[in-house]
Amino acid sequence: MQESATILGLESSCDDTAAAVVSHSRGNLATIRSSVVFGQDGLHSKYGGIVPEIAARAHASRLDHCTEIALSEAGIQLRKIDAVAVTAGPGLVGGLLAGVSFAKGLAAGSGKPLLGINHLAGHALTAVMTHGVAFPYLGLLVSGGHCQFHAVLGANRFIRLGGTIDDAPGEAFDKSARLLGLEQPGGPAIEKAAAGGSPDRFSFPRPLAGREGCNMSFSGLKTALLRERNALAGAAGTLAAADVADLSAGFQAAVRDVLAEKSHRAFSAFQACVGARATVFAASGGVAANKGIRAALEDATRQNGATFVAPEPKYCTDNAAMIAWAGIQRYRLGLLDDLSLQVRPRWPLDEKSAPLTGSGKRGAKS
Repeated sequence: MQESATILGLESSCDDTAAAVVSHSRGNLATIRSSVVFGQDGLHSKYGGIVPEIAARAHASRLDHCTEIALSEAGIQLRKIDAVAVTAGPGLVGGLLAGVSFAKGLAAGSGKPLLGINHLAGHALTAVMTHGVAFPYLGLLVSGGHCQFHAVLGANRFIRLGGTIDDAPGEAFDKSARLLGLEQPGGPAIEKAAAGGSPDRFSFPRPLAGREGCNMSFSGLKTALLRERNALAGAAGTLAAADVADLSAGFQAAVRDVLAEKSHRAFSAFQACVGARATVFAASGGVAANKGIRAALEDATRQNGATFVAPEPKYCTDNAAMIAWAGIQRYRLGLLDDLSLQVRPRWPLDEKSAPLTGSGKRGAKS
């Protein structure tokens, strides 16, 4: 079995075009030799959200340049890497097709193995890359499109313990920011506005709090924000800056409290599932970069006698280093793909559990 591996990772599942080179030798932490991200906020801002067609075209035009920079910053030539890893799902189909098609060309042209990576696995395994966390551990993926607790048993073994039955927190942040007239992405905008507001002015619900299990709901919270906003705006249809700040602070506090309360329940679910207490709680995904939410998760972890781990913010949001790292894991397990690799816009991390939010012709959502 190969002691060291160097993988080129590519990510284009949503609105960030990313490429990275990661190396790893057994017994050591991973070395992130480069991590390049081309964001698309400027392309989508006037539309109030991500436009899939615009995102796909941007990925197609940027992947080659992004990869060139990543290889250059890593000081390595394509022929020297061991394999090409690419996000094959879940995500926006146009972006996934752009990334997988480009990766196939690289793999075929260089004669390197191809690895199709589940984007969610990239997030879930980031703690191993950045902190050397040992399996098993309790993981929380909390992002724009997903919110799930998992028992992470190995590089390719995940058991979902619970998750959102509707909107993910990041999606709720984005939609709520639009309601308040804030810029996108909504998470950072609401966090900034909330810093000057009072979280106690409005009585927002904590959906599913107090119920057994780890499932969550955030769509009703968004609706409650809409009602409060409409009541304040009145006939004029405008909000004072103080109102926006207080609404943001109250909304953020509600999301924080739900995630913290369900984290306590996730520790119990982990022990029931694995037969041992979780000693590490690893959070990942863009919402894990929110300082208030991260502090609440840290507090819940301490109360459960465990160690909290979260990557620095640039590895919480979408990036290709996590894809390269997940690729190293699959490469060592011999889980290689070929040029028949297909994109999977819906690709649950735990494929054995029943979907939380339903299925369609493309498969289970989560």
